[in-house]
Amino acid sequence: MRTRTVISTAIIAGWLGSGMVLAGCAKHADFMQIRDQLSTISKTQDQDHQRVDAVVRRLEAIERNKDSKDPDVTKSRFDDVTARFQKLESRLAKLEETVSQSAAKVDSSPELRAAKAVKSTSPVEAVVTSSGITPTSAFNLAYNDYLNGKYELSVAGFQRFIKDFPGTSLTPNAQYWLGESYYNLKDYGRAIQTFDYLVAEFPGNEKMPAALYKLGLATAESGDLARSRKNLKRVLEEFPSSDESKLAKHKLAELR
Repeated sequence: MRTRTVISTAIIAGWLGSGMVLAGCAKHADFMQIRDQLSTISKTQDQDHQRVDAVVRRLEAIERNKDSKDPDVTKSRFDDVTARFQKLESRLAKLEETVSQSAAKVDSSPELRAAKAVKSTSPVEAVVTSSGITPTSAFNLAYNDYLNGKYELSVAGFQRFIKDFPGTSLTPNAQYWLGESYYNLKDYGRAIQTFDYLVAEFPGNEKMPAALYKLGLATAESGDLARSRKNLKRVLEEFPSSDESKLAKHKLAELR
């Protein structure tokens, strides 16, 4: 899973760009200082999101190999990486809070408030719910529940994420982990529906090979072996170099 920056440098730069037209109405020095602060925060946030990406990839690799011959070593690695993920999650949440606070300082100018009254919602506001939570924080909360085996909570969290943030870059990932949560609850019917939706609606997403592989497993568990073979073969044919390709080949051998 690739966790991309939701409040990105481009978004903040665009928001600040529109605000600079009004800089003459606000205190220029204060505005420039806040702009520089937001730029620095955004760069730090980008770097932390890259670190989260790397940690998540390691978690997924451990998850794929959880049935290894040395479960104690696997569990130790999983716990270590999970702790790193949670630390990064906390850091990102603080950065997002700082972004909101800095943006609020600019908004406090009477001139800017008056100008914004005739404009649509700003990009920063557009990715924050009424409760103040950002897409990144909402996703991480649900994913953290998944990592800790709280699958009922992760189902609720990912469902809420998809409802609140239907158009973000994290939406396909939320859809995938919702399917994984159902699968771990042995609710194979809903898992199949969720993975089917991901495959149909996000065909170019990087979770495609994993979704097709899990479709193969879920349909096998539900007794539809013909459909299971079809999905597993798609992994081999469409994503031959993926990690899931080797797993699909092994599963196909079991089904014969």
